[in-house]
Amino acid sequence: MFPVPPLKNDLFFRALNHQPVPRVPVWMMRQAGRSDPEYNAYKEKSGLTLHQLFRSPEHAAEISLLPRRFGVDAIIFFQDILTPLEPMGADFHFVPGPKLAAPLRHVDQVQNLTTFDPAEGLPFVAQTLAEVNRRLAGELPLLGFAGAPFTLAAFLIEGGSPMKGMPHTLAFAAEQPRAFMQLLDKLAEVTTLYLNHQLASGAHAVQLFESAGDLIPEELYKRYAQPIHQAILESVRGPSILFVKDSPFPDLMAQTPAAVLSLGHQVNLKDMLARGQGRYAVQGNVSNQLLATGTPDQVAQAVANCIRSTGGRGHILNLDHGLKAETPFQNVLAFVQAAKNTPLGA
Repeated sequence: MFPVPPLKNDLFFRALNHQPVPRVPVWMMRQAGRSDPEYNAYKEKSGLTLHQLFRSPEHAAEISLLPRRFGVDAIIFFQDILTPLEPMGADFHFVPGPKLAAPLRHVDQVQNLTTFDPAEGLPFVAQTLAEVNRRLAGELPLLGFAGAPFTLAAFLIEGGSPMKGMPHTLAFAAEQPRAFMQLLDKLAEVTTLYLNHQLASGAHAVQLFESAGDLIPEELYKRYAQPIHQAILESVRGPSILFVKDSPFPDLMAQTPAAVLSLGHQVNLKDMLARGQGRYAVQGNVSNQLLATGTPDQVAQAVANCIRSTGGRGHILNLDHGLKAETPFQNVLAFVQAAKNTPLGA
């Protein structure tokens, strides 16, 4: 059981602790971003790049809070999983997707990466979290997050997004296993420091994103990803959520000390809850593709089916991955409203 912070809306923590709730709490990955017309208008009016918005506490706090108006039960702060890489010596720029000037392909590049103190290397993170909490005034929980080391390594080695494939990463792991492990060790150290810094700076819980999880072969997941998830989450000093895209190995996720497992639409939440016997809550698992292409009625039905699968105990409603840019905003609103309107056990 995790202590419940003094919040006006504590549904997230009550669900995390398997306590009774009047309804299932709801939030969405990428809820503060490109599918929201107010975000797009704000970004255009600011005239700033993503890189600049992430590093401005004033702007990042404002964007983080935009989803509050449509009724989510948790705020996740506006940032990118690549943020901690710049102080390590790998600066990504968004053009519009993330690009690294020199992809990491050699041992000496691994050795040149440095670990750092997030309080010194990323001062705007604590400032953003403090500003969001100031403006929330105890209304909602604030979530922090970080990318998992295998996913970050894939960004570094591919030199950009690995989400459509990561051939260079898999080759690096096979041909230079010692250097690959050194890279993951450095990233794991930074990720642990970064998550704990967020918790110390006002985040109520944190999520670890293995966004390339569906592309990691089982052998490499068992050798690298799962042990690193384990080590990081054992060292995190607060409630943690483990997200692995499309959840290819949910039983391995369940071996970690994560308080919440964020699962894909292909995973049966009821079965995962039963196997966990109260050790973890579940998060998910409505399809983000459905929100992008379906009707509001289809979204509401998917939400009802998802809540019915768990009965509402130990369940935080979310998507199987982040909101897509092309998602109609009416479907975002329908998703949140359906969570509020669906009775438990319906």
